[in-house]
Amino acid sequence: MKRAKFGPGGNSDAFRLAGYKSTLDAPGWVASIGLDAYEYEAGNGLAASRDMLRAIGLQANLSGVKMSYHTPYFISLSGVVTETRLKSIGYIMQSIDAAELLGAETIVVHCGSCAKITRDEAMRLASDTLVRVLEEIPATNVKIGLETMGKKNQLGTLDEVLELCRIDKIFVPVVDFGHLNARDCGSVFSSADDYMRVFDRIDRTLGAEVAENLHCHFSKIEWTDKGEKKHLTFEDTVYGPDFEPLAEAIVKGGYSPTIICESAGTQSDDALAMKKYYEKIL
Repeated sequence: MKRAKFGPGGNSDAFRLAGYKSTLDAPGWVASIGLDAYEYEAGNGLAASRDMLRAIGLQANLSGVKMSYHTPYFISLSGVVTETRLKSIGYIMQSIDAAELLGAETIVVHCGSCAKITRDEAMRLASDTLVRVLEEIPATNVKIGLETMGKKNQLGTLDEVLELCRIDKIFVPVVDFGHLNARDCGSVFSSADDYMRVFDRIDRTLGAEVAENLHCHFSKIEWTDKGEKKHLTFEDTVYGPDFEPLAEAIVKGGYSPTIICESAGTQSDDALAMKKYYEKIL
């Protein structure tokens, strides 16, 4: 039976406190503490060389750690300036190349903003950008993950992401449960059934295989009436969401997602806590 995988997004405080500085050491360290996934963070842009990315990928393969890659935050699928969107296509191509060197199956992309335009216009622009990506993309096994977003003025509700993913099978949803919870001011997830509805909707829209092998983000996130404010740690008891009902939904549905924890500094500790609870109830 396939099982869920858990790991951190980027390098945690615990990684640094253990004396490590280079991401080259991250896959081996992640495996040594009992985790089996790692998301390479390039949110501020890719700085690593191709040789370094290849070396990290080799270490991940040797350590049995599943890799993913978070693309730069400045990618905007819905940018109103055509030049900006064309640059975003270039960054997506660069990210796919980096992912292949890392042995990553999925790159994670933010959909963009709809703060100054209507959501319909933002969807039209994002769709156009993704069609242009299809025209330029080389042959690859890397999936382009479109992430659900936490701020209300961002493109990226679950329905919007699923609609964009219908363009082509290379596009898959990346469900950030903390983001969905924050954008609806904490009213989304309180039971296993609430989480099950997300998997069911993906199954109905994109198929069972996509739902069963979902790439996810999970963290507790502080929110305001505008949605996401900041990422927290699992010590938070106010904002949520809680992981336990998600674990129950995963086990009940027989799903095998990859869950990347994006807690603020404690992402490896909290990822391990998630994995231990999941294995306890299997």
